[in-house]
Amino acid sequence: MHARIYKPAKTAMQSGKRKSSKWILEYVGDAGSRRTDPLMGWISSTDTTGQVRLTFDSCEDAIAFAKREGLVFSVEEQRDSKRLVKSYSENFSADRKQPWTH
Repeated sequence: MHARIYKPAKTAMQSGKRKSSKWILEYVGDAGSRRTDPLMGWISSTDTTGQVRLTFDSCEDAIAFAKREGLVFSVEEQRDSKRLVKSYSENFSADRKQPWTH
């Protein structure tokens, strides 16, 4: 079984970084275990590990767990987000690129 270890990015809906400090281990299933129900069209699976998300305080803890359980894993490094510095006074600057309108 393959696992993915990553640190999630902050959500787009909030300005805070509440749930982005923990490392997450997710099981990655193969597409062959999923099938479509012929009557309703729902997708079902016989493998329930796709619903499991384990959280760890550090990447080393997640790697140690994966090794202890004998999982094949990949670690995805977190990308730093770009911070756009804006100020309110730039809205009224004389050298604006776009004209200011109401």
